[in-house]
Amino acid sequence: MSVPSPEPTLWELQRALQQLREDQRDGIAGLRESLRADLQVLAGRIEQAVTKDVYAADQRLVEQRLAVLERDLATEVRAREATEAATITARRWLIGAFLAPLVVAALQLWLLSNGHP
Repeated sequence: MSVPSPEPTLWELQRALQQLREDQRDGIAGLRESLRADLQVLAGRIEQAVTKDVYAADQRLVEQRLAVLERDLATEVRAREATEAATITARRWLIGAFLAPLVVAALQLWLLSNGHP
């Protein structure tokens, strides 16, 4: 009868190396699949990204639109102020045109009632 030796046989070493290679191959295949999925996600993100030039152009366009809106708003404010001033002036003239004859008539009546010709 032979006594088992503590050292592995050549067949056991070959089997261990083969198992190690299979494990490495499976691990690398898993890494490749994971890397492909990550690259697809990254490609999707890059497709949605905007370049600095496009972003800067868009910001300039927004600034131009805001400048136009501010200018138009300032024009509207000035027009409204001018309209309000014209309305106030028209009211003053209307009140003056209505009250002046009444005051003159009241003064004449007062003078006539006091006996002044």
